[in-house]
Amino acid sequence: MKDVRLGKERLYKVLMSPVVTEKSTRGTEQSKVTFNVALDASKPEIKKAVEDIFKVQVTAVNTLRVKGKLKRFRGRVGQRSDRKKAIITLAEGSSIDMASGL
Repeated sequence: MKDVRLGKERLYKVLMSPVVTEKSTRGTEQSKVTFNVALDASKPEIKKAVEDIFKVQVTAVNTLRVKGKLKRFRGRVGQRSDRKKAIITLAEGSSIDMASGL
């Protein structure tokens, strides 16, 4: 991958929040962590952000875009925002503890 240079501000804008669901929690057994990321974030940017913020070694980054659902509220139709998730595979021996926070 190309060498990516990110400012401190961009590092924290790329990673928005951890995804805490049953499925993402099961991924921690296989050294995988899931984050909501910015829609315009690329895989090299996500890798660099995780490595710099959490001081871990990343082996792979898989991303997927989740389209916002159509919802009704009191008869009016609205739509949830689109989002992007990144499933990050950590190197052997590396881990991120989501319970402790940053």
